[in-house]
Amino acid sequence: MNDLAIMLDDCPGALAQMGQALGRAGVSVEGGGAWVVGGQGTAHFLVEDGEAARLALEAAGIKVLAVREVLIQRLRQDRAGQLGELCQCMADAGVNIEVLYSDHANQLVLVVDDNQAGQRVSRAWMRERWPPGIRGVKPGAECAGPAL
Repeated sequence: MNDLAIMLDDCPGALAQMGQALGRAGVSVEGGGAWVVGGQGTAHFLVEDGEAARLALEAAGIKVLAVREVLIQRLRQDRAGQLGELCQCMADAGVNIEVLYSDHANQLVLVVDDNQAGQRVSRAWMRERWPPGIRGVKPGAECAGPAL
């Protein structure tokens, strides 16, 4: 999966134009968000085919800032503090989280500055917390685990 970072005009119809361009290209949006800061629209959307999305948007005159691979992470909804713990694990590994949002399946989508290191943290996180029923992770040991 890929994160598609784009710039949009701050005007009615800008998101519609983006969605229509992707739809014509057969690209489905699987998650993401858009906002306006300082009069400029910015959006990050999760798509399977980043290159097809980039081509479709550029053909529609929409500026694509980047297409980047993402990490997809599940958090245990029955346990408070998961986001903080995962983010601390990434920080402890020297991984900077640049973009964070949810997909349509309520999974966490992360764009990080070091995808390999982020993958290692993500795999260790999943190994320690899933499948459900694995308990007993001690506070402060959340990031522990064998190197991958």
